[in-house]
Amino acid sequence: MVRLDWLAALLATASLARAVPNAPPIVPGAYIVEYQDDQDSAAFVEALPGDASLRKDLRFQLFKGASIQFPDAETAEDMAATVAKMSIVKRVYPVKRYAIPNYTVHSTGNAAVNSVLSKRQDGANDTFSPHLMTQVNKFRDAGITGTGLKIGIVDTGTDYLHPALGGCFGPGCLVSYGADLVGDSFNGKNTPMPDSDPMDNCNGHGTHVAGIIAAQAGKNPYGILGAAQGVTLGSFRVFGCSGDVSNDILIAAYNMAYEAGSDIITASIGGASGWSEDPWATVVSRIVAKGVPCVVSAGNDGSDGIFYASTAANGKAVTAIASVDNTVSPSLLSNATYTVNGGALASFGFTAGDPDAWANVSLPLWAVSFNTTDPANGCDPYPASTPNLAGYVVLVRRGTCTFVQKASNAAAKGAKYVIYYNNIGGSNGVTAQVAGIKGVAMVTANTGATWIKALAAGSNITVNMIDPETGPMFLTNFPNTDTPGFLSTYTSWGPTFEVDVKPQFSTPGGMILSTYPRALGSYGVLSGTSMACPLAAAIYALIISVRKTKDPKTLENLISATAHPNVFQDGRNSYPILAPVPQQGGGLVQAWDAAHATTILSVSSLSFNDTDHFKAVHSFDIQNTGKTDVSFSLGHIGAATAYTFATTADITPDTFPNELDDSIATLSFGSSGSVAVAAGQTKTVQVTVVPPAGLDAKRLPVYSGYITINGSDGSAFSLPYLGVAGSMHGAVVLDKSQTLLSHSFDSKSAPVAANLTFTLPPPGYANDTAYRNKTDQPKLVVTLAMGSALVRADLVAIGNGTVTNATTILGTTTLGSADEFPSYWNTRGPFEYTFDGKLADGTFVPPGLYKFAVKALRIFGNPELASEYDATESVPFRVRYTSLPKRSLIRGMA
Repeated sequence: MVRLDWLAALLATASLARAVPNAPPIVPGAYIVEYQDDQDSAAFVEALPGDASLRKDLRFQLFKGASIQFPDAETAEDMAATVAKMSIVKRVYPVKRYAIPNYTVHSTGNAAVNSVLSKRQDGANDTFSPHLMTQVNKFRDAGITGTGLKIGIVDTGTDYLHPALGGCFGPGCLVSYGADLVGDSFNGKNTPMPDSDPMDNCNGHGTHVAGIIAAQAGKNPYGILGAAQGVTLGSFRVFGCSGDVSNDILIAAYNMAYEAGSDIITASIGGASGWSEDPWATVVSRIVAKGVPCVVSAGNDGSDGIFYASTAANGKAVTAIASVDNTVSPSLLSNATYTVNGGALASFGFTAGDPDAWANVSLPLWAVSFNTTDPANGCDPYPASTPNLAGYVVLVRRGTCTFVQKASNAAAKGAKYVIYYNNIGGSNGVTAQVAGIKGVAMVTANTGATWIKALAAGSNITVNMIDPETGPMFLTNFPNTDTPGFLSTYTSWGPTFEVDVKPQFSTPGGMILSTYPRALGSYGVLSGTSMACPLAAAIYALIISVRKTKDPKTLENLISATAHPNVFQDGRNSYPILAPVPQQGGGLVQAWDAAHATTILSVSSLSFNDTDHFKAVHSFDIQNTGKTDVSFSLGHIGAATAYTFATTADITPDTFPNELDDSIATLSFGSSGSVAVAAGQTKTVQVTVVPPAGLDAKRLPVYSGYITINGSDGSAFSLPYLGVAGSMHGAVVLDKSQTLLSHSFDSKSAPVAANLTFTLPPPGYANDTAYRNKTDQPKLVVTLAMGSALVRADLVAIGNGTVTNATTILGTTTLGSADEFPSYWNTRGPFEYTFDGKLADGTFVPPGLYKFAVKALRIFGNPELASEYDATESVPFRVRYTSLPKRSLIRGMA
């Protein structure tokens, strides 16, 4: 296995503009420097070349360094390369930006949220559905709440003035420590304005997370219970009201949380990666190595299929958390009324959408169709016989086409208001910004069916709407009849490109009711692995309270071994085979079982890797910490094998739901299928795997399953494993058909014809506004079908006598790498690079005819061998400048 050293592979991703929405973009001219030993950061930066400035001092116990900014993006990489060669510097990393987590807001409260109370759980047993699903209820019923433990939250801050979150900040408060590292106005691109107050009153994500962990019973109208109400929280705000956060701030936040004494750290943040070598993941791994469990959400990119692990969840020893859907669908509904034929008022609930001008609207309903099973209800233009709908509220079923399309068809007949009735349980907000439409909303499927039945019978229904911003609301819990307890379709799949097992296990994250900033409605129903991750952090606290150990490895092993795997479900249908380990890890956490298990396994999972690095024999230990001898029978349950590619001709992983196969591996266990472990003793089990037969290796099948370990004392455990029945190295990583040359101004990146002349700005003036809109630069679009640890883009001169000092790199005669290349630890998908004539050594190519030679290192490839790369070339293109460069700047000229 070849791993690239960051010091040798430094800086190369310096300012590549990533085109993949989920891929973290690079901050131009910004770098994280890690020192060999402690340094005075201010003095260090002051002595640097290139007028560098200090972005952030990063001197901590586990990371000593600084993030620095070079003002001139054109010379930044040269300056950073100089820094990397300094004897006092250990590593240099590019600064990357990570987006606010991509979660779904189903419904939120409003200013009148306390006006209609729901059933409380003040002194009663815990009946909160996510807790029942994970056995958390048993801890509260037993009086175990995580008292004395500290959970650090790295997120958008916390509305600590919320009554369910303590109402104060500081010692003695629920939210007792933390800081704001960025300020409200920070968006990832501007200057942070840190302070000591981690208040969240404009985003909501962190406040929702905090409530999942520790919302206080009896302090809210909906009976919301934090899973570990006895803990104290640390809130480290790393996002402003909108935008991104850079990894230097994340590194600082994690180190601050660690040094503040956090017993557990949780972050529902990430970005597409697949590699464990980036600096944020490295720092989190160091904290875990120091004995502090770190849980990170697995990501919400399940639609992108297998091999799409996120950072920092894919870090070594970092625990990645997948999401399952709640067994109920909670909805916060505005409380309105309606009448049938002018009779008595009846109540109904609705979720306001965007737009939401519903105040004082009282109009009759008109339905486009009386068929409540038609999935395309309202998708076609209305018939000519349709009345003028300006005096009605149009009722239309959800399904098939977009909300906007349905609203547009209604608006074409004069409608100003549209109510959608759901096609599944519950209700959620919709967006339908359409000219003429003043208000959209959603009601439940049952409400819609009741109304349609009455309208079909000839009755007149008038709805009396209320202002959703100020009117009364109520909570309704609908049974989730579609996906109860199944893996959320959005949860990201592992494994990493080096076949490390990700995720580790799952908790409920789909349709979760929790606290929300008071300014945004006080309570909200959200979905995402963002919601699953804090529940896992709380569960760690509960288990620590029982077992009195904080060792991350022991805890992860226990939780994985006692988790319950579930069968595969595609969002509509379930199948009689377990979901693949790359989707669910060990399965749904069973916290009480983990807390009280007297059997401890030495690992949380096994990876047999791929066919090139196949390790057929593994061993693991079974430790019996109980007081009686136990005999364990060993067995195996296979999970679905997931094909990475839809066909043998494909090179890009299939989207969810990718094809599954019921072929499973064969496992054997030493000389027998049982092992006796005396009380207080440990025995080693040897397991040998034979991958499934008959699979198409070219489609890169990932097989997985669970070793079952059933004790004579009635205990039952499972150990997840996975492997690849094909060659990761054999997978094509460079999509040559989608690697092309385009215009810098072309947002759609259409390919250009060969031999096109590009007029570049003078060297060093690419970012000058005087030239930016007057020049046309070549844009190289590199599309990776799979992740690549190293991507090169070298300039090749076409024709004799054009330049001097050409060199041969990996078999290609080239002037050298384009500036900002090579690029390291790349996720799959496209990224874009605009060429201004500059090479990586700081010189510029002279006017002439060139092409790009693009090479992408295959997974597990040897970077020293040309044969280990996928390669292609761009069409030839001609370079000229708006004015002639100084001769000293031109490659090979003095």
